[in-house]
Amino acid sequence: QVQVVESGGGLVQAGGSLRLSCAASGRAFSTYAMAWFRQAPGKEREFVAAIRRSGGDTYYADSVKGRFTISRDNAKDTMYLQMNSLKPEDTAVYYCAVTARIYVGPSAARYDYWGQGTQVTVSS
Repeated sequence: QVQVVESGGGLVQAGGSLRLSCAASGRAFSTYAMAWFRQAPGKEREFVAAIRRSGGDTYYADSVKGRFTISRDNAKDTMYLQMNSLKPEDTAVYYCAVTARIYVGPSAARYDYWGQGTQVTVSS
């Protein structure tokens, strides 16, 4: 069983920054591809960013490209999402998703393990 735990959410003013962290355990961390998704009230869950096992390739939703950076430190078994220039429309619960498959990308169905989510609120 893989355990996924997010942290780092909070309340920030528009234009500010936050860094989310995601720790995954259960097998070698470096064997997971990982991603961030988010879900705002009344909306469907949407893809934010993804990163390959080695961290060499990253993928972003157009809405966050240039503002968010996904990264991972396999030595610390932790993935990060650095969020800069935050906007009120970034307000959502952010979820970390993990897969042991080769796949990495925006399809939520391809990820096997999910965290409980962390709330990010951006005030205007």
